[in-house]
Amino acid sequence: MTTIRQAAAVAARTAIAARTEALFRSSGALRDGHFLLKSGRHGEHYLEKFQVLQDTAATSELCGLWAASLRGIDGQPTADLVAGPTTGGVILAFETGRQLGLRAIFAEEVKQADGSGHREFRRGFTIAPGERVVLVDDILTTGGSLLAMIPAVEALGGEIVACHVLVDRSGGMASLTSPRTGRVYPLSALWVLELPTYEPGPATCPRCAEGMPVYAPGSTGTGS
Repeated sequence: MTTIRQAAAVAARTAIAARTEALFRSSGALRDGHFLLKSGRHGEHYLEKFQVLQDTAATSELCGLWAASLRGIDGQPTADLVAGPTTGGVILAFETGRQLGLRAIFAEEVKQADGSGHREFRRGFTIAPGERVVLVDDILTTGGSLLAMIPAVEALGGEIVACHVLVDRSGGMASLTSPRTGRVYPLSALWVLELPTYEPGPATCPRCAEGMPVYAPGSTGTGS
């Protein structure tokens, strides 16, 4: 019986991953080239999340997969609110919260004078002590955005019950260990994608070695 349940669980995860990949590919979100990633490393492939997030039907379907996993056997949510980091996490938190009938809030990146930064809940957003919080985000490479949110939730007394991303492009290697408490939080991804990344430079990055110009997607502009 256990083997049957395990096989069913594996089949379900495989189907979810295939559907997520199909939505990313049909939207043109998986791109080839030479990219400067947010982590500072270079990649030969890039997931342009907003090609998917601009599609309201696709976004609703993806968030629906999370929402289904966040309901108990009685159909009620197993959390009290959903939170995401700016920017893509705002959309994902809202839609997931809408489907579950929960509040949805987001944490912004706040820069210090020395250039360091942290995530902070502003705009009147609050988390009551003991509230069960689900963290959601779009693409995980190193986990930096979610890791930066964890101390902000912990400091307010929230209880993180789940961490979800659309795509884990670390190949399942990323870990969410709180820099504040050392607690390790479980991470769940709809699609685990192993895309190699490289330190910049011709000795380590194949596209740098080819002399291909590097493109910094999103708000960072174009590099060379």
